[in-house]
Amino acid sequence: MNQFIISVLLVTIIHLTNGHKHDNNPKVSTSLGEIQGSLLETILGKPIYSFRGIRYAKPPVGELRFQPPIPVEKWTDTYDATKDGPMCPQPFLTPISEDCLTLNVYTTHLPTPRHNPRRAVIVFIHPGGFYGLTGASNWAGPQYFLDHDIVMVTINYRLGSLGFMSTGDKLAPGNNGLKDQVVALKWIQQNIASFGGNPNLVTISGYSAGGVSVTTHLISPMSKGLFRRAIAMSDTIFAQWPIGHHQFNLAQKQARFVGCPDDTSENIVNCLKTKTAEEIVETLGKFAEYRFDPVLVWTPVIELDFGQERFLTEHPIKTVLKGNFAKVPIMTGITTEEFSYFSGGVVNNPQLLKEMDEEFDRVAPIAFVYERNTTKSKLISKELRKEFLGVGPLDSSSEKGLGYLYADGLVGFGVNRGVKLLSAKNTEYTYYYKFTYPGRFSFYTLPNTTIPYGVVHHDDLIYLFYISARFPKLNVTDPEYTMVKKLTTLLTNFAYTGNPTPHVDVNLDRSQWIPFTSENNNYMDIGTTLEMKENLYQDRYAVWERLFPLSDYE
Repeated sequence: MNQFIISVLLVTIIHLTNGHKHDNNPKVSTSLGEIQGSLLETILGKPIYSFRGIRYAKPPVGELRFQPPIPVEKWTDTYDATKDGPMCPQPFLTPISEDCLTLNVYTTHLPTPRHNPRRAVIVFIHPGGFYGLTGASNWAGPQYFLDHDIVMVTINYRLGSLGFMSTGDKLAPGNNGLKDQVVALKWIQQNIASFGGNPNLVTISGYSAGGVSVTTHLISPMSKGLFRRAIAMSDTIFAQWPIGHHQFNLAQKQARFVGCPDDTSENIVNCLKTKTAEEIVETLGKFAEYRFDPVLVWTPVIELDFGQERFLTEHPIKTVLKGNFAKVPIMTGITTEEFSYFSGGVVNNPQLLKEMDEEFDRVAPIAFVYERNTTKSKLISKELRKEFLGVGPLDSSSEKGLGYLYADGLVGFGVNRGVKLLSAKNTEYTYYYKFTYPGRFSFYTLPNTTIPYGVVHHDDLIYLFYISARFPKLNVTDPEYTMVKKLTTLLTNFAYTGNPTPHVDVNLDRSQWIPFTSENNNYMDIGTTLEMKENLYQDRYAVWERLFPLSDYE
């Protein structure tokens, strides 16, 4: 073999191995130190360089509990990022630890000394009502998304009382779980180039509580400049939920549940710091007031000024009406059914149905999340009942109307209001969708069967992430793979260009996603095929718009 061929082979080998291609022990160097990762594999067989459980903030323990996050400091040893970090404390998943402020980074192309691919970055903020779930790889696996040329980041943030305690004073102003997310986004800005990502092309995406989070980042002064696109799936912050300056009543409840005094914020906070995280989160079920409602317990709060950096300074709807939000391409939407299946649990339980029927003024604001115990609240309850349930007593025929109330009160109305508010003032395009694809799998099936109730809350996540905790891996031979390809392509296109359909693509049914405006009321029906439609659930949402007018916020 002559010297020229040997030289060519050597250059080729160096090129392939630089960036740790097919290296079972990928390593990157960041501003904080060295990080050791591991390998996963995409559906199409690409190696994924996986860096999991990377700490982005100091453990919020001891005196740091209930305090804003403090960014992590540099380390000297090589950081072991070969497995997921613990879940933030919750009663649903294990292992849990308060030392949970970690993130996962996934890529298929690490930088070499000569080239940084600077790929678009998609950050995913997990769902779970602000009190559960995780960004771990068994709940948000990268195996589908990483067949595209992106860098993916999933994050953990503090949950429940540990993340959202808000006493209305300097001891716990609130929003720490959201401030955790800000610190994670700053970590991404500073370090994602080490993984081949482009810090100037970051898309924040989130589902349910994660969608609420995304839309708060649009308006928070703390999040300014940390992202270039936003995807809020199946929820926003622009619903009818009461948002106040604190949730002291929840702090008091939490204190009582674990045997602490509930008289002053100082006594509450000091005593709660003596309890273990497990003791605190195991009481989650006690916050339920009707069945397991309210689904939304902790919310973001409008922080009063105690000298701290404030995440929200006024009501989000008021802020957006003024046009004070990040002018970036936005995508938002819902699933066909969302939480409508909750209605079956009511009508098929005589005691719950009786309670809903006879105490509707009390139960409806709990179940459908609006203000309570006021003259206005009673009027709202009366009108919702008349419009969706009729004038007679509730019975089995009430299931459909109750389903609409759960779907719209918990998700649909807030998303619809959000898309209208944002598109009216946005200088970039706003895209609206309804996800209607009926696959074989679902987060909710008909009782005693494996048959999906419909396309419910979370079901679109099945085609974005390999959720190994719940579902089998979807391979190219599965009928659902077509939707995996469609949905991941739409979001990848959006991350790169701000447009989910920037060019004609046969894999996207040659469709063109027309942005939403108040004149066209357009949305994309993401089903077996992609199809533009108009006026999503217009008659239903009109009832809510009448009962919760924007003039209340002006």
